[in-house]
Amino acid sequence: MNVQRLGRAFFADPATAAGTIIVTVFLALALFGPLIAPYSPTAQNAELIRQPPSLSHPFGTDRLGRDLFSRIVSGARDILALAGGGTALAVILGAFIGISVTYLGGWQEEIVFRLFDGLLALPALLLALILLGATGPSRANVLLVMVVVYTPIVARVVRSVVLALKSRGFIEAARMRNERLGYILWRELLPLVAPTLAVEAALRFSYAIFLVASLGFLGVGVQPPSPDWGLMVLEARNEFALAPWSLYVPAAAIALLVIGVNLMAEGVRRAISDS
Repeated sequence: MNVQRLGRAFFADPATAAGTIIVTVFLALALFGPLIAPYSPTAQNAELIRQPPSLSHPFGTDRLGRDLFSRIVSGARDILALAGGGTALAVILGAFIGISVTYLGGWQEEIVFRLFDGLLALPALLLALILLGATGPSRANVLLVMVVVYTPIVARVVRSVVLALKSRGFIEAARMRNERLGYILWRELLPLVAPTLAVEAALRFSYAIFLVASLGFLGVGVQPPSPDWGLMVLEARNEFALAPWSLYVPAAAIALLVIGVNLMAEGVRRAISDS
C-alpha cells in the first residue's frame, strides 16, 4: 500500500479534513489541559454559582461555581484516554483472537466464537451496565468493560477476513515451505487484515467515546468530582432552567468529538478502499 497515496486520499475530502481538525483540537486539549485550563476543574466557589459565559469564564460556571471551560478541557483527557485505551486493547486482543483462532479452526474456533455470539446478543450499553454493576464504577473497570464489549466485535470482523484468506495460494505455499505458525499468522495474514482493522479501530473509537459518556451520564462510569462529560450532563439536567449552558457545553463537546471521529473513520475507510 502506497503511504503517500493513502495520505492524499485521506485528506482529499473536506469532511475528513474537518474531522481531523476537530479530533486534533481535542487531543491538544487532552495533552496540554493543565496548561490551558485557567482554573482547577474541581475547585468550588460559592460566589460564582451558575454564572453565564463571560470573559473570565468563557463557558460559564455550574451549580457549584466550577469553571466549565476548565472542566471540559480536563475532561477531554479522561474521555480520550478511556475510549482510546479501551479501543486499542480491544483491537489488539480482537485481532489476536480473530487471526489465531480462525486460522487454527476446529473446536477452539467454535467455543470462542459461540461465547462471543452470546456477548454480542446483548446491546453494548446493557452489557456494560451489567459488568459495571458486578465490578463497581471506576476508571479501571470502565476500561475493562470496553475491552469485553468491543473485543468480540473486532474478532468477528477479523474472522470474516481470515476465513477468506486462509485457503489462498500464498498461505498454502507458506505451509509447503514449513513456515512456523507465527510467521504465517503475523507476517502473511496480519498485513492483509491491517486495513480492515484500521477502519474497525476508527469506528470502535467513536462508539467507545459515546459509551464512556453514556456510562458517566448513567452514574456508573467515572465518579465525582472528576470532570467527566457524561457526568456533567447528568449533574446539569436538573439545572437546565437556571443554567442551560451547563448542559449545552458538555453535550456539545461529546457531540462534536463523536462527529469528528466519525468523519475521520469515514476518511480512513474511503482512503483504504481507494488505495
